[in-house]
Amino acid sequence: MEKINEIMDLLINKGLVINDHLELKRLKSGTTAGILYTILCKNMPIYVIKLDHPMIISATEEFLLAYKKVKLLPDVLYTDHKKEFIVYSFIPGETHYNRGSKLEWMKILTKELFNHYEKVDTDIPWGRVNGIHRSSWSDFNQSSFESAKMNIGKLLPSEDHKRVELLVNTLKTEHYQEEKYYLHGDTGVHNFVYFCNQLIGVIDPSPLIGPKIYDFTYAFCSSPDSLDLHTLFSSFSLWNGYEAFTKEQLLNEVVFQLYTRIGVCIKVHPHDLTGYMEAWEEWRMYLP
Repeated sequence: MEKINEIMDLLINKGLVINDHLELKRLKSGTTAGILYTILCKNMPIYVIKLDHPMIISATEEFLLAYKKVKLLPDVLYTDHKKEFIVYSFIPGETHYNRGSKLEWMKILTKELFNHYEKVDTDIPWGRVNGIHRSSWSDFNQSSFESAKMNIGKLLPSEDHKRVELLVNTLKTEHYQEEKYYLHGDTGVHNFVYFCNQLIGVIDPSPLIGPKIYDFTYAFCSSPDSLDLHTLFSSFSLWNGYEAFTKEQLLNEVVFQLYTRIGVCIKVHPHDLTGYMEAWEEWRMYLP
């Protein structure tokens, strides 16, 4: 508590918050390893304080500032010069649940987040901004495949694993993957804030340098509901530059993302596994 009290004193002394009926409340961290607090004013949450490793704080700050015009993202109030904590606006609502239609929130994400993504210089390495860099995007996919295969094991037949590996090799040749974008990197329902069954915010970036399509398919596969072609194509039709993708290319990306999602689900969200396995039975037909 001593550290958080020091932070509050600093924010008050700098005039960033007014000391009028202020309270602090610790939040459950969810999938983030950091420590989170909300600042409440007259019982209304107004800001979030996140304490984490300096690399995490720096990456979070840089992403939020780079896309400060994106209304779905929180606004940065203050970042410690040592990068030990960041303070940003609180987005009221809930994650995971009461999401409304996947088609509707995928449309919002596409128009208000994905279509605002910016390209980065070619000399910036692929991979996590604050983590492991890759020499190519195919290396990132290969690592994702190997991790998912290990987690999934015999839950899927060996034939499916072999066909997904063939798919990974196919993805290496897709020309659109050569362009590097500055991505949120963790666009799943656990990081989406919903209010009255509508998407209103996106939190907890884990910035990634990769092809723009990654965040789109990650979001689509981040819940086992509505993993159907109508939802996919209707939301993707709003994508800037969708004409450059063939139907086969988009389906390839989704099938691979779904496979890796099953691997993550087994470890982190086992309650969703039945839904994902049912979806896999439908989607495996698109494997090579």
